[in-house]
Amino acid sequence: MWGSCRRSRQRIRGHWSRERRETAICSLALLFVCVLSACAFVLPAYLLLPLAGLNGLLVIHGLLRRGSILGVLKLGLVQLSITLSLYLILYGTAHLAQGAIVVARIILATIPGWWLCITIPPERIGEVLSAFLPTKWAFVVAASLSLLPYMADEIREIYHIQCLRGARITPRALRDPRNWAELVYCVLFPVLIQLLKLSRQMAIAAQSRHFGLNQRPTHWHSPRDNND
Repeated sequence: MWGSCRRSRQRIRGHWSRERRETAICSLALLFVCVLSACAFVLPAYLLLPLAGLNGLLVIHGLLRRGSILGVLKLGLVQLSITLSLYLILYGTAHLAQGAIVVARIILATIPGWWLCITIPPERIGEVLSAFLPTKWAFVVAASLSLLPYMADEIREIYHIQCLRGARITPRALRDPRNWAELVYCVLFPVLIQLLKLSRQMAIAAQSRHFGLNQRPTHWHSPRDNND
């Protein structure tokens, strides 16, 4: 009997120590991501290459965790085309390299956040943020991060459905600026409506669980933390 009680206490002690260790790792990851993203904007141009190498290691680790980098690559290509077009119109061909550096900084600032969403569960991020942010703000940030993969799938599904309906929003059709408004009406507006619907559903779910009534809320630790 005493032996079983001792083993139970040891299991509980090990469980809590593991949770503290995972929370500490999440805190360090958040700090690392913030510093790395800030460096993408404040470092001089000649230091961007070592920063790109460090971001490349994050990409490799994220891919090993079965993350998808296609969204970041598509965002970079769209941003590159828009930025270079504006630089070409405003400054001519002499400043295209500066426009490319601007886009590179944006991509380097985006990759650490992508890596964080792949490697750290959003509920763990919410627990860390609640230590120095109001609980409601920490919940909003964690919920937003948890919605990112789902919204990416929703955007992809809405885009394919609208293309099947004959909307002129294919990459070839979007070369014509006259079709950009159709992209807004057919994709961006439905995505915004879906996002508002999801936000309302999450708010109702949180309210039904009496979120915000307790001054010291507890944090649920997902079983997937132990499986990773």
